[in-house]
Amino acid sequence: MNILTVENTYKAYGDFKALIDINLSIPEGSIFGLLGPNGAGKTTLIRIITQIIAADQGSIKINDEPLNIKHIQTIGYLPEERGLYKKMKVGEHLLYLAQLKGLSKKEAMEQIKIWFRKFDIAGWWGKKVEDLSKGMQQKIQFIITVLHKPKLIILDEPFSGFDPINVNIIKDEILNLAKEGNTIIFSTHRMESVEELCDHIVLINKAEIILEGSKKTIKEDYKTNTFEVEHKKLISELDDGFDLKNQEQLEDGFYRTSIKIVNGKSPNELLKTLIDKVEVHSFIEKIPSMNEIFISTVQGGDHA
Repeated sequence: MNILTVENTYKAYGDFKALIDINLSIPEGSIFGLLGPNGAGKTTLIRIITQIIAADQGSIKINDEPLNIKHIQTIGYLPEERGLYKKMKVGEHLLYLAQLKGLSKKEAMEQIKIWFRKFDIAGWWGKKVEDLSKGMQQKIQFIITVLHKPKLIILDEPFSGFDPINVNIIKDEILNLAKEGNTIIFSTHRMESVEELCDHIVLINKAEIILEGSKKTIKEDYKTNTFEVEHKKLISELDDGFDLKNQEQLEDGFYRTSIKIVNGKSPNELLKTLIDKVEVHSFIEKIPSMNEIFISTVQGGDHA
């Protein structure tokens, strides 16, 4: 079941086209990567979903209902440009925003205590926001985003300002939220985070979707039938059907070689050919990274 469906959505600012005929479906309970270079249209799409702006054309549905004002309470949104009231104390700030999202004061207090325990920040209650470091403020922003238990959570560059330890803490919480059945739209330029977290992705470039699907399927589609082999002794030549792409000398007489299979040959045939020529120590299919796929697709590269 899809929690969010976007159909034929178009948005322009004067002569500038920000989104062109966007169609996508986001599965319930998934971590969905919303990717694209700067200016591609990601933020415009997020602002339409969160009803900050309206689309010029098209429709958006949440749980098969047309997007409307009541859905504001069911969405948690962490924008890339953070916004906290600097002079407010942390506890008062959280209580205020939680109640704006529909929680009673009692419910808000219960949830705040849960998150304060998770992040071990009980001593922050009476601190002013302006007295917190950037990373500490980011934790408060994250808590504000999820405090009211939204089923759809939109995170725009959620790791900005965090050191590696706190990045891992937030990653764990994102995974926990997904395990609990929440859906997360995850917009980032950090492709290593996409590799770790996302189930599905959509890639927008120049206002249009150029790639969409499950991460596993996309990686399968972008494979080039290339294998990386570590072995002893230099490979001087290969049989027809095997294209020697690169050979790198390592330590102690070892080499690392990339070989592309062509003309319908199989991996087993390649391995058999190699065993007859060299001492093979590892034989691994080269799976493209999301970063490689991102660059190749945005630049119009051929992955076949």
